[in-house]
Amino acid sequence: MTLPTPERGTAEILVIGGGLAGLQAAIAAAGAGRRTVLAHHARGASPHVIGANVPLGHADPADSADTYAEDMVAGGYGLNDRRLVRALTDRSVAVFRELAALGIPFAGADGRFAQRHLSGNRYPRSVFVPEGTGRTILDHLLRHAATLGVEILPGWQAIDLLGGANGVAGALLYRKAGERLLAMAAGATVIAAGGIGRLYDDSTYPADVACASYGLALDAGATLIDMEFVQFEPTVTVHPAGCRGMEMPTAMLGDGATLLNAAGERFMFRHNPDHGEKRIEKARMSLAIQAEIDAGRGFPDGTVAMDTTVLPVGQRESYVSHCRRLRQAGLDPATEMPRVRPAAHSQMGGIRIDADGATGIPGLFAAGEATGGVHGASRLAGNGGGETIVFGVIAGEAAARATANAAPSTADPVASLGRLSGLPAGTVDAADLKARLRAAMSLHVGLYRSEAGLRAALDEIAAVETALAGGTRLATLDDRVDALEAQHMARTARMIATAALRRTESRGAHQRRDHPQRDDARWLRHIAFRLQDGTLEAGEIAVD
Repeated sequence: MTLPTPERGTAEILVIGGGLAGLQAAIAAAGAGRRTVLAHHARGASPHVIGANVPLGHADPADSADTYAEDMVAGGYGLNDRRLVRALTDRSVAVFRELAALGIPFAGADGRFAQRHLSGNRYPRSVFVPEGTGRTILDHLLRHAATLGVEILPGWQAIDLLGGANGVAGALLYRKAGERLLAMAAGATVIAAGGIGRLYDDSTYPADVACASYGLALDAGATLIDMEFVQFEPTVTVHPAGCRGMEMPTAMLGDGATLLNAAGERFMFRHNPDHGEKRIEKARMSLAIQAEIDAGRGFPDGTVAMDTTVLPVGQRESYVSHCRRLRQAGLDPATEMPRVRPAAHSQMGGIRIDADGATGIPGLFAAGEATGGVHGASRLAGNGGGETIVFGVIAGEAAARATANAAPSTADPVASLGRLSGLPAGTVDAADLKARLRAAMSLHVGLYRSEAGLRAALDEIAAVETALAGGTRLATLDDRVDALEAQHMARTARMIATAALRRTESRGAHQRRDHPQRDDARWLRHIAFRLQDGTLEAGEIAVD
């Protein structure tokens, strides 16, 4: 087929991704006086954010930025990049106050904000909006971005980064409606398009996230780290069926909800004797729940119960959207218990950045779940929201500084168009190859791993890569974009499985049945990936 001629556009700053990190980056860049364009496929996981960690000390005056940093490193099993930890903790309060000044109705009264106690945190520090934190913040940020003149391009996804004389110079964008292409030249580009997406069968990820951040950055020459650390959200709804895939907040456990097996036992004390469901980070909680299910003590559908009936009415009903959705699905959380189990939820690894969100590739910055390093081997509950709102600002500010007094951007999309038109044609459906990847990752690279399983996963990933190289159905431009997505997913799956095989220890969200012990002497290091002449190569980097 003949590709459509790309439309042309220019910006000083291009932000890829329409979630919290992307909007914060666009607002920071526009606020610094840069002409900013934000392109997004959809909203990603941000509408589902239930809170954000901020060490205000309103719930407990003992909390502080230093305590928050200590919790993050402890919860990350020591693998966190300390520069990123300090950047997050030092900016979080100021960034939160800027959000509150926009009129976002965070819970609280008389100038003091309510804070929930989420798993892995020493103190209650998660700020929230009862009616839905992520969606409410997004709505306010969209209005604020409009007042600053940010040009928003909804429905446009980045399918390649444009190369310029001095690094990245924008992106080639695709819009499914009308099968249009747009070459957007930019002085600096911020990737904030989320994480691994639906690389696992059982996942909380929305359908619009498909490993694009990682594929785009690798192709541009960036380094990715910590890809083996995939966090499984411990309490994802299976019953009622109408809420399947909905995350039940671990904050409810901090408020007093409990986890019960099929015999009605509060089993978490077997795994966390001093605190039960509290003061345990998500990786350990997921492992404990899965161990209970694997031991045959779960319900027939492979779940445990989350007892919301024991919560005081006010606390339970403060989770407005969750209670509403459960009731709409036919379960009243005041009298019945939803059933839950772990599901793939977030990626601790990603694009390696410095404390300014710079990737080391001129003109390319990154923020949010696209990046790796801040969380180490496991992410504190509430840190997904905290990371996106803070590092979005940091990356946007840095991109603005990098383009100060820069000449107008120009970029030729010929190389990107060549990659798109040069995809091999065949009869295989890219969607079928994506399904094969999900099956292999779910079976062999889940909560528990072993050498035999990881090698089996890598064999299947190699078979998918061979099928992709042999050609997929390319009847439409949309088919070509699907093929690119399948390539990004296969390469991401290979990084996760390769790093998991290489890391011969258990740490945080990476658990090896054949190497059950943590080994700081050998493995207090990041496993890193780069493309060298088109070949994915792995190495190791010391923890900063």
